[in-house]
Amino acid sequence: MGVDMTETDNTTAEAKATRPSKTAGRSGAQEAPKSHWWSLPEPIKRVFDRFPLVTYPANSLPQRAPRYRNENILYIFQSEESRSRHAPSFNPSCLKWQAYLKFHGIPLRTQASNNHASPTGSLPFLLPATSDPQRPASPIPANRLARWVISQGGKEEAEHLRQEAYTALIDHNLRSAWLYYLYLDDNNFRSAAWPMYVETASTSYAVRTSLAQQLRGAAREELLKTNTIIDGQELYSKAEEAFKALSWLLGDDQFFFGQTTPGLFDASLFAYTQIILDDDLEWKTPTLKLALQRYDNLVQHRARLVRGFFSS
Repeated sequence: MGVDMTETDNTTAEAKATRPSKTAGRSGAQEAPKSHWWSLPEPIKRVFDRFPLVTYPANSLPQRAPRYRNENILYIFQSEESRSRHAPSFNPSCLKWQAYLKFHGIPLRTQASNNHASPTGSLPFLLPATSDPQRPASPIPANRLARWVISQGGKEEAEHLRQEAYTALIDHNLRSAWLYYLYLDDNNFRSAAWPMYVETASTSYAVRTSLAQQLRGAAREELLKTNTIIDGQELYSKAEEAFKALSWLLGDDQFFFGQTTPGLFDASLFAYTQIILDDDLEWKTPTLKLALQRYDNLVQHRARLVRGFFSS
């Protein structure tokens, strides 16, 4: 039944040849040395003698592992296409910190990634450069990036009058409208969110369908934390109020609060205005895009940052 009889016969013959005979013991032949309790049994030892253990070299790193150990690597949601390697992220949370690092002159290389690759379960995170490949640096999550920039020589930003209130307009009004705009508007989800977050995640239709449901469900749950009901028109109305207030705040200045260089607040707003006005994204329901385009100084603010920090 498929057993190699030749191999079986050879093994039997070898065992007989190595078995000590009774006559040899009686004739006064020299006895084999006694084995210790830690010694391998003789049959097993013969196997290892014939097939010695081999130490293979270490496997090479997977393709997604950082190859540029001497550079700062920022892991973000980003197109996998080579021409987009240093382009702005299509995710507001990632783009905010990508822009902030660029504003402070931090040299970095971006790496397209996803939440499953993050040590905190969300993007972005930074893997700082290291000169010793055997001692990789610890990853830095988003909530520690501002402090890390200061440790690298970046200037600590002063808190401006009423900045907290204006920040709330971005973090609440714009973000809530954005969640509805991208995930819960059926047309925009299919034309923009699907190719950015779903299509690139898997080729399986079942996986894509499940992921799409998860994304839309998470956006709905997030909105229900601050809204009794989800009313798209009301969310868009609050976003337009935020654009109006932010436009008044910027005025004729190049950057917010009269600064000569952009700061974290500029990055926070740019994270939304860049994506909303991105010509590469197809918005079937362009409500936010049309609302933003009414405020020319905000449009120019976005264009100024693109030219200054993302033109390459």
